[in-house]
Amino acid sequence: MFKRENFSGDFWGGTAAMLVALPAAIAFGVTIYAVIGGHYAAYGAVAGILGVAAMGIVASLMGGTERLISAPSAPAAAVLAAFALQYSNQGIGPDLLFVMLMIVALLAGLFQITFGVIGLGKLIKYMPFPVVSGYLSGVGLYIFASQAPIFLGLPQGTHFWDAFQIFNAWKWQSIAVGLVTIITMLYADKIFRVIPAVISALVIGVGAYFALGLIDPSLFQANNTFVIGELGGSAGINFAQMFTGRFETLLFIGWEEMVLLFFPALTLAALLSIDTLKTCVILDSMTHSFHNSNKELIAQGSGNIVSALIGGMPGSGTMGATMVNISSGAKTRLSGLIEGIMAVVAFLVLATFIAWIPVATLAGILIVIGLRMIDRHSIKLLQSRQTALDFFIIVAVAFTALSISLIAAAGVGLILAVVLYIGQQIGASVVYRHLDGTEVRSKIIRCKEEENLLLTNGNDFSVYELHGSLFFGTANQLYTILKDDLQHKKYIIMDMKRVQTVDLTAAHILLQIKDILHDRDGYLLLCRLPHKLPSGDDLENYFNHVGLLKHLSPIKVFDDLDDAIEWAEDKIIKEGLLEQKGEELLDLSNFDLFKGRKEETLEEIRSLAEIRTYKKGEMIYSEGEGNGEIFLIRRGSVRLMLPYPGRKSVHLSTLGQNNFFGEFSFLEGAPHYTDTVAASETDLYCISREAYDLFSKHHKKASLHFMQSLAAVLAERLRLTRSELGDEYDV
Repeated sequence: MFKRENFSGDFWGGTAAMLVALPAAIAFGVTIYAVIGGHYAAYGAVAGILGVAAMGIVASLMGGTERLISAPSAPAAAVLAAFALQYSNQGIGPDLLFVMLMIVALLAGLFQITFGVIGLGKLIKYMPFPVVSGYLSGVGLYIFASQAPIFLGLPQGTHFWDAFQIFNAWKWQSIAVGLVTIITMLYADKIFRVIPAVISALVIGVGAYFALGLIDPSLFQANNTFVIGELGGSAGINFAQMFTGRFETLLFIGWEEMVLLFFPALTLAALLSIDTLKTCVILDSMTHSFHNSNKELIAQGSGNIVSALIGGMPGSGTMGATMVNISSGAKTRLSGLIEGIMAVVAFLVLATFIAWIPVATLAGILIVIGLRMIDRHSIKLLQSRQTALDFFIIVAVAFTALSISLIAAAGVGLILAVVLYIGQQIGASVVYRHLDGTEVRSKIIRCKEEENLLLTNGNDFSVYELHGSLFFGTANQLYTILKDDLQHKKYIIMDMKRVQTVDLTAAHILLQIKDILHDRDGYLLLCRLPHKLPSGDDLENYFNHVGLLKHLSPIKVFDDLDDAIEWAEDKIIKEGLLEQKGEELLDLSNFDLFKGRKEETLEEIRSLAEIRTYKKGEMIYSEGEGNGEIFLIRRGSVRLMLPYPGRKSVHLSTLGQNNFFGEFSFLEGAPHYTDTVAASETDLYCISREAYDLFSKHHKKASLHFMQSLAAVLAERLRLTRSELGDEYDV
């Protein structure tokens, strides 16, 4: 965890990070607690410092990210300031509101720990970008709007628009100090390259304030309205009383008040978690490391709980201080621990200096921070129709944050993101590819009579390859696409290999499709149902559960698309034959290979052929068996399978009556390269190469005709295979 050889770099990195984090934390604290009024404005500075100390020490000790610096942040300031203003306007007393802020921070820490324990660390960072961008832009605009009246020297609680209507109340001293601070924040990096801009702005802002005191001596009066004010002593804060008083006030918090605090705390927890994990991701890319998201959330939540208990404000992993920490030589989490310890030292040593920090200087720092949080690049989203809706989500979230509240903006953003996702899903077609029955064939090799029948009646079925999400937003789209085919097709094949999700609405649409087909004696054929969707569900089990796959239902389920096509073809062929008759055993004379041969020649070939019979499912031969024989199918059908070690065999083709197989082994005199299984009760002729060679010595002309016929059939098969491959890759 902590390495002694890295102590020097961690020490200076943590110290430099504290110098960056502390002024911003003081500004954030003053922004929140000044809304309450009275001495709470001065306490805000203390809350910021205590937040730096608690977050630095606790989050670093428990965290999962090296060199990450945690401190009070802008999202926390914006959410809590908006919360304080909302309930202050409703007449909530200062002491009770002070305790409510503590409880919100405490609950937010508990939520963050819960996020980490249940493993949400890897999910929070996937919140839609338009929502995050809009929210952060809203936070930036809110900070700017809340600090503008302070920049103008107006009392805390003055509304942004009201501030411009009472310009006669503007304080030139405050405006001058604020302008100097803003200019320093904007250009300090170019002038004082070694010193962080926020430090330069703070020091120069304080210097400008005292320089103006030479013109207006009232600025040198202690605890005047232009400065934070004394943090301790007789005129300052009684820390002991404030600390114990918070827990005494807790007794007056009822269940109704706790319910009011639940959603703000959840919103704050989500924002602080996103802010932290976003910083961690950037840190990983810079340092080639990998953070533990869930462990980091537990650490951040623990830090926020401790911070709330000791009176500090909540925070998150901060980008600016982390970058300073890395550039100053830090290597481990010890730098974050040192940042927290040095914050305590700075508080003890610089308490007097902190009391004289002008609130206009803090306002100037926050105005620049707020403006930099606004996503100015999002305006480019308007250049394309495809991203214009994302831009309006950003604007809607930001506008809600300004006009209603930051809490409402979070809800609006999530709702709009869901609507955007549904809109994108609805706009995308769920049909990946549609093929008519005349355009697709199974792998079974059929006789010419059957092929002609399929060419004539092949339009009785269609194949739909589906993809994406089948849910209430796309279910009607699928029905609309199928509507024409449902009027005249008997068999609809749906390939669901690429389907990601299916909901009850989509299942109900499939039930309707099935019923429409059933009225016309048709069938719905489902194939390649995913047994593990991204959600982990088994689609076939789901269809069984919702009643789609009932016994004797006009729905068939197949493991392979080719099996479904073959089943539809068989139905079309059987229905197309005018006279149904049982399949008869073929004689050699009935085979295309031997048509036109003399009877004496056929008789001699019969003497060479071995007759074999196989039951359905029986293996005829396996890969590597045999030594040169060809099989002719007298009755039944066989399936040729290409085996693969450790995975399912690939179905090459199905052959029916009047076909042959094993020709490559026969021609080469080598073992078979496939597995061949009887797909039904099958009768075969088997002719070995050895027997054929003996025959060819005495019947050269007949053997030549046989080889020519064999070559012609193989050429036709090759042509069909080439056509199928062309269709397969033309997508």
